[in-house]
Amino acid sequence: MGVMEVYWGSGSPFAWRVLLALEVKKVGYASRLLEFSKREHRSPEFLSLNPRGKVPTIRDGDFVLSESIAILAYLDRKTPNPPLFGRNPKAAGRIWKSVSETISYLEPQGFKIAGPIFFNKAGESADEIRSAVEPLHAELKRMEGALAQLPWLADEALSAADIVAYPPIEILLRAASKEGASRFELDLLPLDRRYPAIASWRERIRSLPGYERTYPPHWRDAPST
Repeated sequence: MGVMEVYWGSGSPFAWRVLLALEVKKVGYASRLLEFSKREHRSPEFLSLNPRGKVPTIRDGDFVLSESIAILAYLDRKTPNPPLFGRNPKAAGRIWKSVSETISYLEPQGFKIAGPIFFNKAGESADEIRSAVEPLHAELKRMEGALAQLPWLADEALSAADIVAYPPIEILLRAASKEGASRFELDLLPLDRRYPAIASWRERIRSLPGYERTYPPHWRDAPST
């Protein structure tokens, strides 16, 4: 069996999760970076792997899989150490709860804010952005409380809970630094003023071995938070 191929796009939070997991587990992989601007995710070759035209998608020998959480579960079974979903039933339950909360509550509110700002539609989406601010901060407060008790979101060790939550947080902070965000009272920057535990957690993730290889290439020469 050859090296696992990973199809991803720069700035995709879903693909970022998979790249982080691969680095944490020290799994070798062949990078297949797709350029959205060239519509490479809609090419016949890629659509033959994933008819939805979405990233991430992996090809591991003759096995093809998409959807970031499914890929994390696959990686955890294939390379069990370090575990992403806990070493015992209680840890697994806490981790899956945190993953579910990120996907169901934190992520949708964050994307309501970040999407329009990134795509220069903040003006026409102003009401939607403002409506998302309060529920977003409610989720961030819960996250802050969890990280005030433990170094990681759901366990004493890094887990899928952290890998799933980190990219949406990073994208949200990047959106908050954009000029289009200045008209809204997002109150996210500087992060450590209101959410010091989240800020410390963020730095722990950014210090992980291999992190730099996962960083979105098109962000490298642009200002960041």
